[in-house]
Amino acid sequence: MSLKLWALQLLIVEISNIFSMNFNITDTKYLAQLTCFKEMQLCIEKAEGVYLYDSNGKQYIDLLSGIAVNVLGHKHPAIVKAISEQAQKYLHLNVYGEFIQKETVMLARKLADLLPPHLSKSFFVNSGSEAIEGAIKLSKLFTKKHKIISFKGSYHGSTLSTLNLLGFEEFKRPFRPLIPFYESMEFNHLNSVDAIDENTACVVMELIQTASGMNIVNPDFLKAVRDKCSETGALLIFDEIQTSPGRLGFMFGFELFGISPDILCLAKGIGGGLPLGVFISSDKIMSSLENHHPLLGHATTFGGNPLCCSASLATLNTLQDSKLIAAVSQKHEIFCQNLKHKYIKNIHGKGLLLAVELESKELNKKFISKVIQAGIITNSFLFNENSFAIIPPVIINENEIILACYQVTKVLNQL
Repeated sequence: MSLKLWALQLLIVEISNIFSMNFNITDTKYLAQLTCFKEMQLCIEKAEGVYLYDSNGKQYIDLLSGIAVNVLGHKHPAIVKAISEQAQKYLHLNVYGEFIQKETVMLARKLADLLPPHLSKSFFVNSGSEAIEGAIKLSKLFTKKHKIISFKGSYHGSTLSTLNLLGFEEFKRPFRPLIPFYESMEFNHLNSVDAIDENTACVVMELIQTASGMNIVNPDFLKAVRDKCSETGALLIFDEIQTSPGRLGFMFGFELFGISPDILCLAKGIGGGLPLGVFISSDKIMSSLENHHPLLGHATTFGGNPLCCSASLATLNTLQDSKLIAAVSQKHEIFCQNLKHKYIKNIHGKGLLLAVELESKELNKKFISKVIQAGIITNSFLFNENSFAIIPPVIINENEIILACYQVTKVLNQL
């Protein structure tokens, strides 16, 4: 794109912003709300590529991807086509596992082809929380042990079981008493490895702690955890719900670190915009759920939904057959090169999973409220109020990155 054309695109965005300054606040009379952040309550009429459009026609660049969901952006042709074709056949048929659904089997086979041989068998659910829940139950059935270890700074979901794994006490306190035998250890501290013992069923960890502002696992710590799990017979569970697929420059995040888990949990981006989660393990481990006491050791009605599996298969095929994953590293560098400002202290993360750290939470809050008016969608983190997220669809191109960074810098200049 020429400089003249880029300037014209910027002018169009500016004009759109001028004529669309009023936000459309959703009616909260009937909908329970999770946040009082009114600026985020946009009334979106349509979305395509990396752009959202509100009811006034205002355009926004999506740097959040629905919290790492829309890895191929909005209304991707391959996903739309897959959903449309599947909708003409059938939707829900029966409780997962009762009928053979071609789409579900094809997706399971695709995942097995993409993953190491020991990650060959999938159990599909509806969300990341459910994937983690299933993985924990599987580890307890297989090991016959009771102790569950996670790490401070982590986030693994909002159900009662996954709440036990949460790394911040203030989020747990209102719901206590919780389930016993869960221990939350210090992340990236080698002495935390000592907590893994002969009573440990599993260790649940993120390779990048997203809710803490992209806190990356230390390779030595990761290796020590892997070795201690292998030594004691504990199962190592990777929560890759935001790091996969494709977002770190590899189909699966653990490929970047060179260490694989016993159970892999995926959700968010794996569904191509539809609700889908999965926990994946070996045939030997997964057999603990099959034909053993209790009957239906784990069950789900909508897991493996054919519509969701079709969208997922289209997502994985597109990522595999395109150059999108190979381009992630370059796009990472373009963001880092163009996000330079006196208020930016650091940029954390890998690939297109980034946190931009500002000087204070007050400054960050002010920035987020203003940057949305400039047509940029982002937000802060659950456990890190000093930083804002850069989690765009991997389809974002160089010119869109430069345009987004220009708008971000412009807003920072106004603070």
